[in-house]
Amino acid sequence: MAPEEKYPDLTGFKALSFDCYGTLIDWETGFQSAVRLLTSQLPASHPLNTDPPVAAMQQLHDVQNALEKAQPSLPYNELLAESITKFARETLGLPGLSDSIAEPFGNAPGTWGPFPDTVPALQRLERRYKLAILSNVDNRNIGATVDKQLSPARFALVCTAQDIGSYKPSRRNFEHLFARLKKLDDSDGGGVGVDWEKGELLHVARSLTADHVPARQIGLPSVWISRGGDREDGSGMGGDYRALRDKVAFGWRFDTLGEFADEVERQFALKGKTDS
Repeated sequence: MAPEEKYPDLTGFKALSFDCYGTLIDWETGFQSAVRLLTSQLPASHPLNTDPPVAAMQQLHDVQNALEKAQPSLPYNELLAESITKFARETLGLPGLSDSIAEPFGNAPGTWGPFPDTVPALQRLERRYKLAILSNVDNRNIGATVDKQLSPARFALVCTAQDIGSYKPSRRNFEHLFARLKKLDDSDGGGVGVDWEKGELLHVARSLTADHVPARQIGLPSVWISRGGDREDGSGMGGDYRALRDKVAFGWRFDTLGEFADEVERQFALKGKTDS
């Protein structure tokens, strides 16, 4: 168990906002299976024909990021299908994917499962805070994720790139979240509104580039759920901490959401605070 002074106070926040895919949902495993299906068609000597396909996943992610910037209003399921088709054709030199392959991939995120620690941790955290999601994924996929993969955890608010018309790390996405949180009332199932400017909101995310870099720019407190990304041998699409350490300012780091929930409970117990 962590010593009392190891982490700053976590008991003063009213709400937690989460990135979903990569933080709560095992996004990389789902992504990896689709990429491996493609790279396995390459010659054995090809540098991208590896298992796991780490370099190929990064290159597909780069294609996706470029499309997010070029077409910020394109829903994520369509963007994902377009990204993998472009990646297969232009990066791997494979024939363009048919709709029977690309379209199901675009709609796959809603079927990807959570990390083992996610749902139990969310159930503990929702006793202390209101929970919200700020995701780059489209409404169809996030709806399936919240209703099926993350149930029975409950969220007072879910904000998507499809509703906002842009993708994180755009400041516009965070401002949309702030405005919606401030207007939460009993009809939203969230109770009293949350004002991030009063220090009432803590952002919880895996991705450094999409979440923690803009959080520092905005001045939003954040928790890094690193999921191994802090290690030199760690993999992930959320950015290299060694390259980005001067651009982020998260106040807490935990390897899993379960460890974060443990620390929250420890701090509340020390202060003798009951469940909200």
